[in-house]
Order: sequence, then structure tokens, then C-alpha cells
Amino acid sequence: MLYGRVARLVLLALSTSRVISAPPGFPASGNGLWYTSPGDFDSWSTEWLPIGNGYVAATLPGGTTQETTQLNIESLWSGGPFQDPTYNGGNMLPSQQGAMAQDMQTIRQAIFQSPNGTIDNIEEICTDPGAYGSYSAAGYLLSTINVTGTVSNYYRWLDLDAAVAHTLWTQGSTTFHRESFCSHPAQACVEHINASSSTLPALTYAISVAAQSGLPTPNVTCLDNSTLSLVGLVAVPGMEYEVLARVRTAGNAKVVCTPSAVPGGQTLNATLTVTGASEAWILWVGGTEYDIDAGDSAHGFTFRGPSPHDSLFSLLSSVTTSSTEYSAISAAHVADYQALMSPFELSLGQTPDLSTPTDQLKAAYETNVGNTYVEWLLFNFGRYMLSGSARGALPANLQGKWVQLSSNPWSAGEHDSNINIQMNYWFAEMTNMDVVTPLFDYMEKTWAPRGAETAQILYNISQGWVTHDELQIFGHTGMKLEGNSAQWADYPESAVWMMIHVWDHFDYTNDVSWFRSQGWPLLKGVAQFHMQKLIPDLHFNDSTLVVNPCNSPEQIPITLGCAHSQQLIWQLFNAIEKGFDASGDTDQTFLQEITSLREQMDKGIHIEWKVDMDSPTDTHRHLSHLIGLYPGYAVARFDPSIQGYSGHNYTRDDVLNAAEISLIHRGNGTGPDADAGWEKVWRAVCWAQLGNASEFYTELSYAIERNYASNLFSLYPPLGPDAIFQIDANLGYPAALLNALVQAPDVASTSTTLTITILPALPTNWPSGSITGARIRGGMTLDLEWEAGEPKSVTIRVDQNVQARPVQVVHRGQVVASFSSTSSTTKSVGF
Repeated sequence: MLYGRVARLVLLALSTSRVISAPPGFPASGNGLWYTSPGDFDSWSTEWLPIGNGYVAATLPGGTTQETTQLNIESLWSGGPFQDPTYNGGNMLPSQQGAMAQDMQTIRQAIFQSPNGTIDNIEEICTDPGAYGSYSAAGYLLSTINVTGTVSNYYRWLDLDAAVAHTLWTQGSTTFHRESFCSHPAQACVEHINASSSTLPALTYAISVAAQSGLPTPNVTCLDNSTLSLVGLVAVPGMEYEVLARVRTAGNAKVVCTPSAVPGGQTLNATLTVTGASEAWILWVGGTEYDIDAGDSAHGFTFRGPSPHDSLFSLLSSVTTSSTEYSAISAAHVADYQALMSPFELSLGQTPDLSTPTDQLKAAYETNVGNTYVEWLLFNFGRYMLSGSARGALPANLQGKWVQLSSNPWSAGEHDSNINIQMNYWFAEMTNMDVVTPLFDYMEKTWAPRGAETAQILYNISQGWVTHDELQIFGHTGMKLEGNSAQWADYPESAVWMMIHVWDHFDYTNDVSWFRSQGWPLLKGVAQFHMQKLIPDLHFNDSTLVVNPCNSPEQIPITLGCAHSQQLIWQLFNAIEKGFDASGDTDQTFLQEITSLREQMDKGIHIEWKVDMDSPTDTHRHLSHLIGLYPGYAVARFDPSIQGYSGHNYTRDDVLNAAEISLIHRGNGTGPDADAGWEKVWRAVCWAQLGNASEFYTELSYAIERNYASNLFSLYPPLGPDAIFQIDANLGYPAALLNALVQAPDVASTSTTLTITILPALPTNWPSGSITGARIRGGMTLDLEWEAGEPKSVTIRVDQNVQARPVQVVHRGQVVASFSSTSSTTKSVGF
């Protein structure tokens, strides 16, 4: 059924017998990935190529006589209330609230009274996750051509200018061309094939889960003579899903759908056959009975909606009318994608290599030697992957929307909210991508409703809401019990970190209407919880307010006043004050309480913990205590006048020097606890924040060499057949690269000067380049051009109706321009 390694080796031999150049139709810009052999079926995470529109997605190896496309539906999850009607988001029972309050008080006292301010565990307040579940793939679309003979002149490529995957080959005397893409306007994926001959050989299409272990056998039937319907369950019991796939043709074609019956008469399979077509295309849509709007107490937290069939049938019918041409569907897709991507453009002065396939470019890449073209390509690939995974009803998860299995590592969920989901969106605002609304909808509709229960039951707090580290689409907000799980489960600051994204969206866009309707309620709800959770420090008795219990994410022991927690909450309270006037909120008492608590709280300027247990040999994968260096600002913009400590006269240089020393000791991201791409990308972005171009480039290029596959997927661990695709390093990479070119970190108050630093960590490998359309907080857009390692011009355009604020432009530590960002102004800076 599937081509194997032998056929692949034949193609490799053929490809080496001719002069290699990029395939015809490959972007002249070089903005794409291309290969001279299909991806191996057993090498999904390293060789298959992704397409997606957020709602549905797919990966494909670029087969010839048979294409085997892995299908994904964004809400296809096992577990949750579909598996267990008693599922409650990992919370204790309401009747246990009193016991939890007592346990929490006991834990806090034990920490305060401990000689070193630590305890080993807090399992008594953790909860078995129950039917947590996993994101699941939805099977395969099998497209077969009745053709035999030797394959030659093979190419497959992913056009990042148009978001279309291509496969081109010659077999016999005929050249075939297959195109695949997922259209956001159509909410459908499309596969089109044509040939140099006037009539295509016979085609067959089928949908199967046979190659995907773990999925129950679905019913595949003929909905009509040109449409396949797959209806199945992700698990038994579990969520229902459906895939509808319809063939359209050109020429004097005949399409027949043939069901396959089993003894007893039940139809379990069906195929579509196409004969006599000059070209053919199959469109597929997918959905589940998951309903994000049914995830609150009014709906019993069921998340259950109607069968997806009616909405899918309507959707498919709208894009497969008899008058709809393939060219129109394709043109609408490309126009939509380019409208999303085109406001921003980056050049690193790269020269496209149109004679070397992408797998060979990646294999030749070396740390510190680099390849500007590969580095630019990875930047664009990251943007492509976010566009293809973030624009559905749910945000990009740990693998975007692309998974191969029915049960995936770490559930492939909106998981690990102590770095992973946050890193996914680091670059979105600055590159002017309108993709973040589903993320905020997801938090509002899955985190906040269950999180209010968790606040009440676990913390005895009646206002606001809280989440912890491991989260998925069913509102899992409890503290997950799994062994000594407190080291990752004890993370009530997960939503606080996400409020950086909420605030940034308003700060970058100045979208007051959105802020009032969604942004501010999210900020306020999280702040209301944490203002009640801060308590006086009874260990140091220094009159400050701290969190207790806490741990630096994914590290033990359990302690108090963790740097990460304190910095985040301080920034959250600043956002409340900065956004209050625009919010339309009239609750002055709330604002006064926030500002009062902020003055009293420990600001978190410590090495990891407030208690002294820093280890210079700690090479842990997380840089949690440096959250204020990047993506936050508590360290990057440290101000002793508002963050100082009694008895500590730290200067900004003192704090930045300490951060640098800590970053050095943390290592290069290959410690004994992990060897992931995201940890190297985080280190790279922090080195850029410190203005260290050589360390930035070393770490960035080290990540590329070690953690990215030939299809440019980021992998963990990097070596061996068990490498796991994690999208966070793919999506964190553009942010790291940008931070070496332009920085404008947030500040505690809008009256504080916003500093835009130009080329703060430009590596020597990128002597010339340009940026067009970068968004800057404060409702500004920046264009930058540089030559011979020096800026040539900077232009900053200010939106209409923004709040005026002081701005300065800095290069090499010198202020080169100062202005007030009044509405509709333009500031040009020459060098």
C-alpha cells in the first residue's frame, strides 16, 4: 500500500544522475523547502511536510503512485467528559475545600518555619488528572494513480510564498504535478493533480486509519457518488469526529463511489474512483462534536455540541459547487495567506541556494559557521507554521496542529504553560500576524471557567481564576498529581505569564474595543486571584508580600518568593495600572488595592529563589528566573527606584551582570535533564537581550545544527529514531532572531521612556539586511535597513489615536533620536 525504502533509494539514485536545481515553479526568492526524493513513511517527524489552516491540517511525504496524507482535526482529543462524564478539570471536590484550606495553611507554615525555607513536596493538594487525554491524528487520505514504470525527475517542495506543497515527477512518458494546501477561507484542505497527458490515468481515493494504531475502526461510507464520509470515535467511549472528502474533476470524467461491505452487511469502507479526467482535485473537511462554548458551568462543562455532520456538509458544499473552479479556490487561499504575511518582511542579505536541496543544506549546517539562507528560511518557516496552526478555534498546541499518533508525547496539548505555549506566540505581534485571537478565546472559554473553581476549592479564593502547568482543551486547571509532580504542577502563575500576551496585544495594536471586551476581563480575573494569594513573608520577616508555596518551574524544592513568580505578578499589576483608563472599568478600589500590593510585594530580583540555594552547576533547561530578561522586562528594564529592596542597593548594571553570570552557568541547553531546541532558542534570545552578538549566534546556530530535522521540524531529543517533533522551537526561533535586530521591551509605566534598540546583537554573518513592517508596542510600525553591520535608516510610523508616550531610539548605547509618539507621526532616523 505504501512505497518503501527500496523505491526511495531508486529515486535517490536517479536524482544523483542529473544536475540538481530547484524544481520548476519553486519561488525565485528561495522561500521554500525542496527535496529530490519522497519522505519515508517511518520518518514522519523528520521528512514529511506540513500544511494547515488552523481548523484542519495535514502532513505529506510527497508520494508518487500513492500519496499518503496524514489528517489532523484541531479538536480531536481523547479523554475529558467525552470519556468520563465525571471529569472535572483535575479539581478536588467542592466538599474538600475546607480540607484544602487547612492543607494549604499547613504547607505555608512548614515553608516559613523551615530553617532553609523549603520543603520536599505538596502532593496532598495535587489531584489525579483523570481522563486527561491526548490530541489525536484522524487517519490518512490515500490517493493512488494507476500508473507503472520508472520514476524520474522527481521533486517535492513547500512554497512558503503561497503556502502550497507540490510533488512533481515523470513516469513513463507522462509528467505529473500534485498540489496540496489547506485554505483558511474555505476551512478545507485540497489536493489537486494534473498531468502532461490530456487524460489522467485512473485515480482512487480512500480514507483509512489502518496505519494509525489506537484509533477505533470508523465507518467509511459513500455520502454520495463523489463524496466519502468517515465517522468514528477517537476512543471508546470518546468524542465523535467526521471527515468528508469530495472529488471534483475537469474533462470528460466519471466519478464513482464504491462501498465495501463486510459479513452482516455493515459498510466499513469505501473508495472513490475517477476515470477520464484531465485534472482532479479532492477537498476534505473535518470536525468533531467538541464545542468550546459548552465548557462552562451553564453547560455542565460538557464541551459537547451536536454531531459535526451538518456543519461539515454545508462547509464542503460551499466550496464544491459545480461552478467553482480549482483555480478560484487556490487563488483565494493564496490571497488570504499573503494578506496575513505581507505586512512584515525580513531580509538578512541572504542569497538563495537553488542548487542544493533543503535536506542537504540542513545536513551541512554547522554551529557558528552558519548559512544565512538557512537561517532566513527557518524564520519564514516559523511564520508559516504559526499561520497554519493558530487560526482555528483553538490555539497552536505543542505540535502546532500536526500529530501522527492517536496518543502523542505530552498529549501534544496546550501543554506546559511554563514556556511552551507562550513561546509559540512570542513573535506574532512584532511580525504583524493577526493570529492571536483564538488563543485568548481559548483562555476565556476553557481556562477561566474551570479556573474559577480551582481558585475556590484549592486556594479558598472567591475572586478571579487560576490555572497550573498542564492544560488541554477540556479546561484542566487543577494541580496534576504524577509522582513528585509539584516540580511542574505547582505553577499557579501559568495564566499570569499568558497575561503578558494579553497586554502585549493591546500595547501593540491599541485595539481598545477588543481590550474592553476580552483583554481587560482576562487581566482583571487573573489579577484578582493573585492579589488575594500574596501573603506576608514570615520567613524573612522583611515586610514584603510573597507567593507560598512556589517552585521555579520544573525544579524542586518547594519554597517561597520564587523569582519567576514574583516578577510575573509584579508585571501583571503594572499592566492593570497601565490599562485601567482604557478599560472603561470604574472600580477605583480594585486599582488602589493593586497598586498598594505592588508596592509591598517582593519584586523577585533574585537568582531563582528568595532563599539562598543557587547552584553554579545548575544547567536546568528552564530559564524561569530570567523571565524578566525575556520575554518580560523586570530584569531587562530594571529600575532601582521602583524595584529596589531594603538593604540592597542594586543598580541596573548589577542586575544585568548577575543575569549574564546566571546565563553562563545555565549552559548551552544540552544539560543532563534535556536537549531540546526550545531551551537553546530561549538562551539565544536572552543573549540577544544582553547585547551579546557572538553568544546569541552561537546558541542560535547550535540549535539549528542540533535540533532541527531535514524538514526543518524542531526535535527533542535531537538524535535517534525516537525524536519527537515539538513546534515551540520552530515558533520561538523567529522571536530570537528578531531580538538580535530590534528590541523594545515593555516598561512599568507609560510615562517611562520606551527604548527601541537598533541592531543590539547583530552577528557578523548578517552584515546587511532590512526589516519592513515590524510592529512596536505603543501602536508603532518600524522599518529598518542596515549595511556593513551598521544601520542605514530607521523609519517609525505611529498609528492614529494612540496614547502619547516618550520614545527614544538607541544604537550602540547612544540615543540617536527622541520623540513623543503622538498620533499619526512619522519619525525618520538617518545614520
